[in-house]
Amino acid sequence: MKRVKEYRTLFAAEPKSTLKELKTAYRNLVKDWHPDKFQDDAQKLEEAEIMGRKVIDAYHFLVSIAPETKAKNLDEYNATITSGIADFQHKGVLLEVTFVDGTTYEYFGVPKTIYIKMCQSDKLVRFAKRTIFNSYLYRKSKKSLQEA
Repeated sequence: MKRVKEYRTLFAAEPKSTLKELKTAYRNLVKDWHPDKFQDDAQKLEEAEIMGRKVIDAYHFLVSIAPETKAKNLDEYNATITSGIADFQHKGVLLEVTFVDGTTYEYFGVPKTIYIKMCQSDKLVRFAKRTIFNSYLYRKSKKSLQEA
């Protein structure tokens, strides 16, 4: 959740910001922090390069959790969550779930108590559907595994 707040602050974005608003904010930030503007000052140039990477990361992240993106990918998401859980791990308040089809989703703000209950559940997918999948902010973090 810290990363979500940090990126939203950087973009001055609301949780319900549209993709168009995010794109406009992205373009303005890229213009403001473009390295070509700071060719005369080495310290500012280095700072601009770091901020440029941060702006790009933030944009991709915010687009992945935007309501429009989630609505567009809802059918794929519903198919994935019913495929079964292959693996899951909890890091702080981030729950990373890898599904049988190879797709991985990150769920933000999941408390350790919910994770412990998930570990103790005898019906893992049922517990996750009722408690996690549609209750927490999520994003697709890794694509499905490609066959060789």
